[in-house]
Amino acid sequence: MSSRFVGRVVLLVLLQLACATTLYAQATRTWVSGVGDDANPCSRTAPCKTWAGAISKTAPGGEIDALDPGGFGALTITKSISIVGKGGTTSVLVAGTNGIVVAAGANDVVMIRDVEFDGLLGSGNANAGLNGIRFISGAALNIEGCKIFGFSQQGIDINTGAGNAKVGIVRTSLYNNAGGGIYFHPSGGTVTATVSDSVMQFNTRGLRADDNSTVAVQNSVASNNVNGGFVALSGGGTVKLTIEGGNASNNGTGIFSQGAASTLRFSSMSIMGNTTGIQSLSSGSIISFGNNRVAGNTSDGAPTSTIGQL
Repeated sequence: MSSRFVGRVVLLVLLQLACATTLYAQATRTWVSGVGDDANPCSRTAPCKTWAGAISKTAPGGEIDALDPGGFGALTITKSISIVGKGGTTSVLVAGTNGIVVAAGANDVVMIRDVEFDGLLGSGNANAGLNGIRFISGAALNIEGCKIFGFSQQGIDINTGAGNAKVGIVRTSLYNNAGGGIYFHPSGGTVTATVSDSVMQFNTRGLRADDNSTVAVQNSVASNNVNGGFVALSGGGTVKLTIEGGNASNNGTGIFSQGAASTLRFSSMSIMGNTTGIQSLSSGSIISFGNNRVAGNTSDGAPTSTIGQL
């Protein structure tokens, strides 16, 4: 057998091993565990310790799953991926930083499901977490079944740049966040979002939508927030906030619209126990469909117009 032939065989074997290693390192599904190790391949039988340790071994479009309870650390996401926890037993516990930052590509879609975020605010920690989830770039972000609390800024901060980013928030609780529960304020481009079956309470503010945001809220609650429950605020750009069903109670203001380009529409809501139930400033529009219950506020206020139902 010639040495040239042997050399080719050896080269072929090495190339196959390299490819196998690359494929193994970029699995479509990886795992984390409270007793894992980031030196592991992040397989089910040899899981990693943190989200950050697993993401480099997960292929774009793949999924990282939590096997068991644990605190899996902060994470920056730069590609399409799904982060799947196990409810309240799977947490991102951070101080002085953001929980998860989504800084993905223009076509990337990210899912975060069943994860608890704790920023340690109110636990005697002078260095609480900043934002639970911060979305700064990507095509779409879906958040489902999460609990986000104790952050010094926002529970969920939507601050995307160019393009039209999509956001979906479902069955998520946000409470005891010093800035607010959910804040939509794109720095460029637009945001189109839905929020359903979610609760925002004991924050400084419940949900706020700023310039170039279109947000539809369904069957959600904003209660016991220091300032506004549901807020639409335009500094010149168009803001559209639509609320169907749900409750705004025991806030500084139940629903609030400010600025000539701000339109808040509400239907089938209960607005009770607030200092001010309904408030419009600087030509902000608040449009009722005439089927809401507004009572028991220090000042009920009134919509700027009421329209009939078809």
